Amino acid sequence: MFDSKYSDILTVILVVVIIAIIGLLGFWAYDVYTRNSTNKDALNAINEFEDNIPDKEENTTNNNTTNNIIGNVAKPTVNGIDTGAISNTTTGGGTVQTYQGFVMLGYIEIPKTGIKYPILAETTKKSIEVAVAMYYGPGLNKPGNTVIVGHNYRNGMFFSDNAKISVGDKIYITDLDGNRVTYIVYNTYETTAEDAEYMERDTNGAMEITLATCTDDVQGRIVIWARAE
Repeated sequence: MFDSKYSDILTVILVVVIIAIIGLLGFWAYDVYTRNSTNKDALNAINEFEDNIPDKEENTTNNNTTNNIIGNVAKPTVNGIDTGAISNTTTGGGTVQTYQGFVMLGYIEIPKTGIKYPILAETTKKSIEVAVAMYYGPGLNKPGNTVIVGHNYRNGMFFSDNAKISVGDKIYITDLDGNRVTYIVYNTYETTAEDAEYMERDTNGAMEITLATCTDDVQGRIVIWARAE
């Protein structure tokens, strides 16, 4: 009788272990599929964006009629920071392109982490589930500090690997006019979720970007400052 009960317990444990393994494999497979699908869609959108960038002469001709095409974008509370009073304004001579229903301002490349994603004009719960987004500032490749935010899903997507970025690393931003600007990282640090002082810092007229994302424990923020080369 004892052997029978012991055998039953082992059988139950084995079944539980098998179910757990299947569940983990299923979760892993879904994560891989989602990551690959998102990255493929992002690259397709960037390629289309590149195809739609007019040449410099056309940009010069059309700039006056296409300025402020994004206009003011109301922003909800994101990552614990109330941004309702913040608005985006951008200029450009290219065709307005959307990605997953959101206007693209350009795209970001970070060789250190191997990412290449559209930068969206709106920072909403939905938009930063599909790409990264402009959160605050004058606009891409413009004088001042432009803040770009993205999720840390701890799986390599978006800004998941921003903790690996170091001073001296390069970040590339391509805007609506097709300008691809190189930014050199000069400061990285962690701060609290409530800290937003990095947004309005004075750049003395230089073009700068700030990348912001959650720490792995979601309790803080990883912040990266970079200046145009």
